[in-house]
Formats: sequence, C-alpha cells, structure tokens
Amino acid sequence: MAKNFESLFKLAQEKGPKKIAVAVAQDEDVLGAIKLAYEKGIVEPILVGDKEIIEKLAKEMSFDISKVEIVDEKDGVEATRKATAMVSGGKAQVLMKGLIDTSVIMKAVLDKEIGLRTDSVISHVAVFDVPTYHKVFMVTDAAMIIAPDLEQKKKIIDNAVKLAHALDIAEPKVAVLAAKEKVSPKMEATVHAKELADMNKAGEITGCIVDGPFALDNAVSKESARIKGIDSVVAGDADILLAPDIEAGNVLYKALSFLANAKSAGLIVGTSKPIVLTSRADNEEAKLNSIVLATLMA
Repeated sequence: MAKNFESLFKLAQEKGPKKIAVAVAQDEDVLGAIKLAYEKGIVEPILVGDKEIIEKLAKEMSFDISKVEIVDEKDGVEATRKATAMVSGGKAQVLMKGLIDTSVIMKAVLDKEIGLRTDSVISHVAVFDVPTYHKVFMVTDAAMIIAPDLEQKKKIIDNAVKLAHALDIAEPKVAVLAAKEKVSPKMEATVHAKELADMNKAGEITGCIVDGPFALDNAVSKESARIKGIDSVVAGDADILLAPDIEAGNVLYKALSFLANAKSAGLIVGTSKPIVLTSRADNEEAKLNSIVLATLMA
C-alpha cells in the first residue's frame, strides 16, 4: 500500500528511468519538473520543441541538458506529432504535454498512423495524497468522458486498476460513488453502481474489488460506514473512487486540490502508453508527481 507520494517516488527510482518525450518542451514549469525527475534518475527526457528557447530556459534554471536529446521543431503541431510518434514507435515510453493546447496533443494521440489509441476508452485518473486519509487514492474520471454509460464505466475502472497495479496495489478497492448508498431507479448512478459490483462478482471486472453505491463519506470513512450500517471491505478503505460523471469528478478533484491541501497527480490512460497531460494551473510538484506515476505505469 502506497501511503504517500514519497513512497511512490522511491518505487519509481527503484524501477529505473523511463524515456519520456515532451511535446513542445519550452515550458518553464514542465522543464522544472523534468529537471527534478531527470536528476533523480526517474526519466531520460527527449525534449521536442524550439531548441533555442529550451536551452535558454534550461540555462536559467541550471538544468544541465548536455546529455539530453533535443529535437528542434519550432512548429507546435509538428513538434507534438513528432513526440507522439516517438512514443508510438517505441523510442520513448511516456508522452508529456508541454506548451501546447490539449486539443492538439489529443488529436495526435488519436491519429491512426502515429497515435496511441487502443480498444479501451481514454480516461483520466487523478491520484491524491491528503493528510486526512491513510493512503494515496484515485479519482476517475474527472477530465475526459462527460457522461459515461455502464460499459464506459467498466472500462474506466479497468484503466484505473491497471494504474493501481503499477503502483503495487495488488487488489485495489473500487468505490462507485453516488449521492446515496441505496439503489434507486430514479438515480442512474446508484443503478450503475450495483451493476458494476455485480459484474465484479461475476468475474467480468477483474483485478480489484468493486462495491457500491457509496456516498463519498462512507467510501472514505469507516466510522461513517459503521454508523450507516454498511458492511463492505471497500467502505472507509477505498483505493479508487469512481465518479458518476465528469461534473462530480471534476468538482471532487478541484475541491481536494484547492481546499484540502492535497498533493496530486494525473494521467491519461487507456492509451497504449501513459500520457502526462497536466493543467497550466498545476504546480511543478503536481507535474513531477504525474511524471512519477507515468514512469511506474510504463
């Protein structure tokens, strides 16, 4: 069980460096995170972008890139395509978004010739380390799929479970969230939760324990679950919180980030290789944490 990001950082160091291609790398915060990961032996970066600006920024932050491969490409779209092609072609194991719009990098990711598309859905998994919880936990999906149906939720769980296994969580506990703990035909999220739990029991969702519906309190608090008479191994000990839709996931993600003093990280998964696609609002620490996750999943 990973209790915090420090333990994940050590695990990434133990597993050795992974090659990461950074699309449009001339971004100060991104380079700062890459610098830390490189110096700690977690990544071997390939920086794709405007070489002159990359070298200038690196010099300003005392980042020795003399042994780092730089692919000089001033056009952002083309730099993104080159970085994506390196990952799909096996030259790198992780793709990272730099100074480019998300829509541009996702277009390259979905490209049939150079992309990273698989048969799964593409979803987002956020990992949080908060002082009030006894271990790191995941929230999914807060950024990609707007209103997932039952089959999409199954695939979102599969994606998150793969990341959990990469973090050495052997049998992650998945709490399917809703506004209440009892199934109501008027609330689709509760119906989906029961169906997903049944699919897990029937062996259609594997590698984890799925239960629900849970309101957030009894998913993360054993005392709350006890008071409400909920008997489940997942209650109060969830590793993965499955949000009912993007609005709920996004609100939870940002509430944890901005109100709960949470350390966070995020990945795009369901692709053939992990993608570090952080927000401009994410600080250097969040970007570094996301890089750590990606190297572990790679």
